[in-house]
Amino acid sequence: MHPRITDVRHIKDYRLELTFTDASRGQVDLKDWIVGQGGVFAPLEDPAFFARVAVNHELATIVWPNDVDFCPDVLYALATGKPIGLPQSA
Repeated sequence: MHPRITDVRHIKDYRLELTFTDASRGQVDLKDWIVGQGGVFAPLEDPAFFARVAVNHELATIVWPNDVDFCPDVLYALATGKPIGLPQSA
Protein backbone atom coordinates (compact mmCIF):
# COMPACT_ATOMS: atom_id res chain seq x y z
CA MET A 1 0.00 0.00 0.00
CA HIS A 2 1.19 3.50 -0.77
CA PRO A 3 1.86 5.88 2.12
CA ARG A 4 -1.13 7.87 3.27
CA ILE A 5 -1.41 11.23 5.04
CA THR A 6 -1.50 11.21 8.83
CA ASP A 7 -1.03 14.91 9.58
CA VAL A 8 -1.27 18.29 7.86
CA ARG A 9 -0.06 21.71 8.95
CA HIS A 10 -0.90 24.91 7.11
CA ILE A 11 2.30 26.94 6.73
CA LYS A 12 1.14 30.03 4.81
CA ASP A 13 -0.66 30.98 1.63
CA TYR A 14 -1.19 27.71 -0.27
CA ARG A 15 1.71 25.83 1.35
CA LEU A 16 1.15 22.78 3.55
CA GLU A 17 3.41 20.43 5.45
CA LEU A 18 2.29 16.81 5.17
CA THR A 19 3.25 13.76 7.22
CA PHE A 20 2.76 10.26 5.83
CA THR A 21 2.35 6.76 7.25
CA ASP A 22 5.95 5.87 6.30
CA ALA A 23 7.16 8.83 8.47
CA SER A 24 8.05 10.89 5.39
CA ARG A 25 7.37 14.58 5.74
CA GLY A 26 7.42 17.30 3.13
CA GLN A 27 5.89 20.52 1.94
CA VAL A 28 3.59 21.13 -1.01
CA ASP A 29 2.52 24.40 -2.58
CA LEU A 30 -0.93 23.91 -4.11
CA LYS A 31 -1.30 27.42 -5.53
CA ASP A 32 -1.09 26.32 -9.17
CA TRP A 33 -3.60 23.53 -8.48
CA ILE A 34 -6.17 25.91 -6.96
CA VAL A 35 -5.88 29.55 -8.07
CA GLY A 36 -7.83 30.23 -11.24
CA GLN A 37 -9.29 26.72 -11.46
CA GLY A 38 -12.79 27.80 -10.43
CA GLY A 39 -15.56 25.34 -9.64
CA VAL A 40 -15.13 23.44 -6.39
CA PHE A 41 -11.65 24.95 -5.99
CA ALA A 42 -12.91 28.57 -5.92
CA PRO A 43 -13.51 28.65 -2.13
CA LEU A 44 -9.92 27.45 -1.56
CA GLU A 45 -8.61 30.64 -3.14
CA ASP A 46 -9.57 32.43 0.08
CA PRO A 47 -6.50 32.01 2.34
CA ALA A 48 -8.67 31.77 5.47
CA PHE A 49 -10.72 28.97 3.93
CA PHE A 50 -7.62 27.20 2.58
CA ALA A 51 -6.16 27.21 6.11
CA ARG A 52 -9.13 25.11 7.28
CA VAL A 53 -7.53 22.02 5.74
CA ALA A 54 -7.72 18.81 7.78
CA VAL A 55 -6.90 15.13 7.48
CA ASN A 56 -9.79 12.80 6.77
CA HIS A 57 -8.46 9.63 8.39
CA GLU A 58 -11.01 7.44 6.62
CA LEU A 59 -9.80 8.67 3.22
CA ALA A 60 -6.21 9.14 4.51
CA THR A 61 -5.83 12.42 2.66
CA ILE A 62 -6.44 16.12 3.16
CA VAL A 63 -9.88 17.69 2.82
CA TRP A 64 -11.57 21.05 3.20
CA PRO A 65 -15.03 21.89 4.61
CA ASN A 66 -16.50 21.87 1.07
CA ASP A 67 -15.34 18.21 0.67
CA VAL A 68 -12.57 19.00 -1.82
CA ASP A 69 -9.69 16.54 -1.48
CA PHE A 70 -6.51 15.60 -3.32
CA CYS A 71 -5.16 12.19 -4.25
CA PRO A 72 -2.74 11.11 -1.50
CA ASP A 73 -0.43 9.46 -4.08
CA VAL A 74 -0.03 12.74 -5.96
CA LEU A 75 0.55 14.62 -2.70
CA TYR A 76 3.17 12.06 -1.64
CA ALA A 77 5.03 12.50 -4.93
CA LEU A 78 4.89 16.30 -4.63
CA ALA A 79 5.99 16.31 -0.99
CA THR A 80 8.79 13.75 -1.24
CA GLY A 81 9.96 14.03 -4.83
CA LYS A 82 9.44 10.29 -5.25
CA PRO A 83 7.57 9.25 -8.39
CA ILE A 84 4.14 7.72 -8.15
CA GLY A 85 4.63 3.96 -8.36
CA LEU A 86 2.77 2.20 -11.10
CA PRO A 87 1.42 -1.34 -10.62
CA GLN A 88 3.73 -4.06 -11.88
CA SER A 89 2.36 -5.98 -14.85
CA ALA A 90 2.37 -9.77 -14.71
